[in-house]
Amino acid sequence: MHFQSIRVIGPALWYLLVAISVHGQEVPAKRYPVVVIAHRGNHVKVPENTLAACKEAIRVGADYVEVDLRTTKDGKMVLLHDATVNRTTDGQGPLSDLTWKEVKHLHLKTTDSKKYSIPEFKRILKLCKGKINVYLDFKEADIGQTWKLIQQANMENQVIVYLNKEEQYQQWKNTAPNLPLMTSLPEKYLTNHDLETFLKKVNVQVLDNLKTPERVEEARKHGVDVWLDVQSPTEGPISWNAALQKGVSGMQTDHPEALIRYLKQRNLH
Repeated sequence: MHFQSIRVIGPALWYLLVAISVHGQEVPAKRYPVVVIAHRGNHVKVPENTLAACKEAIRVGADYVEVDLRTTKDGKMVLLHDATVNRTTDGQGPLSDLTWKEVKHLHLKTTDSKKYSIPEFKRILKLCKGKINVYLDFKEADIGQTWKLIQQANMENQVIVYLNKEEQYQQWKNTAPNLPLMTSLPEKYLTNHDLETFLKKVNVQVLDNLKTPERVEEARKHGVDVWLDVQSPTEGPISWNAALQKGVSGMQTDHPEALIRYLKQRNLH
């Protein structure tokens, strides 16, 4: 998708604007040529997928905060990347085996003395409204209930949903036909013709795993943008430059503040 670059505009107003794709869906308008997505929030100093990490993403000026959506045993939608709480909290077991009452008393592991908890999705939506867009990595949740929360928060124009499973596509299209979607191109689609075939079948607005300038350009010919994951243990100027050379218009990063500084030096943010 080709976005219109918006450089001089009030911070509250630009969230009300949208860039319209050739397919009819709307993605929140870009302020800058390259979109910066804070992977699981800005979690350099605070735990991932928390209110604090989202606040940090807002503070440093990221365009999107990427969060992972899952559901507790009793149906509460929360932010958690893994299927279990083992890695990130002082608890044990699958999230789907724990009630919200149990989950909200867990403490996230951290290097400072503050206490952080797993947040409800609706609190994240409230926090982000009018401040930052949400890149929703849709792990395990009820699509109808998710859309209801997005609507209740009046966040329909500030959310893009990342699809992890093929069956999620039609379910989302049936539930929220105008909500922008993104996904990865399956590995079996090897050629530009394959890419065209895929995009005719799956009407997404963004792809995230095209690795060559030729594939990125082909996607753009079909009105689809490319945001590349650049987060890694060695992430830095070398990987950011490599992504820019591919022609991508967005990067998902573990270091949004540093990436924004890098892009500003090149008049790209």
